[in-house]
Amino acid sequence: MGAAGLRALLDSVRYEVLPAKATEDKVLAHVPRDVVVTVTASPVKGLEPTLDLTTRLAAHGYRVVPHVPARLLRDDAHLKEVVDRLREAGVDDVFVPAGDADPPAGAYDGALPVLRRLSELGGPFARVGVTGYPESHPLIHDDITIQAMWDKREHATYIVSNLCFDARVLGEWIARIRRRDVTLLVHVGVAGPVQRAKLLAMAAKIGVGESTRFLTRHPSWFVRFAAPGGYAPERLLTRAEEALTAPSAGVAGLHLFTFNQIAETERWRRALLERLGG
Repeated sequence: MGAAGLRALLDSVRYEVLPAKATEDKVLAHVPRDVVVTVTASPVKGLEPTLDLTTRLAAHGYRVVPHVPARLLRDDAHLKEVVDRLREAGVDDVFVPAGDADPPAGAYDGALPVLRRLSELGGPFARVGVTGYPESHPLIHDDITIQAMWDKREHATYIVSNLCFDARVLGEWIARIRRRDVTLLVHVGVAGPVQRAKLLAMAAKIGVGESTRFLTRHPSWFVRFAAPGGYAPERLLTRAEEALTAPSAGVAGLHLFTFNQIAETERWRRALLERLGG
């Protein structure tokens, strides 16, 4: 991959973290303030850990993007409460997936009604992200997920693609959404340099974060990810060079799934930037 293109992607990263007990200390110790931090939400633990960690990290000067899954919101009043709390913390960017809570906590069973309600509230956030699925969603047909992105385009400002380990599939998906006139910027979801033993331990704790649950629903991905020599993020980026760097792709940067291996992810990024002369 061209050094300039890869440097640009590595300079525009978002780190997805799980709201665990040690996460705040890990972020403070290893993540520069110019790196965006996104905080997942769990149907098991609810929104409170996400909102709490978001508030604390924002107070430390980070730009923080909380996940606000629709299916964790009880009603309009709860949504308004979440909005007010995040705005008070200085948050101007949220990620709104449907979420996995089953049954939903309230009336919202998908992201679009929440996005519409946010618009009715005057668009309290400058940036709003929605989910994209380069590899098939385990429960939803591909055509429906792309149609959903079209439906959300008036209420969102960007897409975060979920995990993908196949450069060809990733490139085809980007081309496909552009053919469907989905013009939202894309932050490409890439798994960081996760150690296999830690990945296995994390995946055993189903419910701690959407990224972990999504991975375990795709056993072939898990085998590819966990096998010795089976996955390296820089190899995926190299193979996806054309898809990620073409002007028509509209790729804004990388969304790195850290699985809370935050120090390892930042060390990998810095080492790769040094090798590229960045």
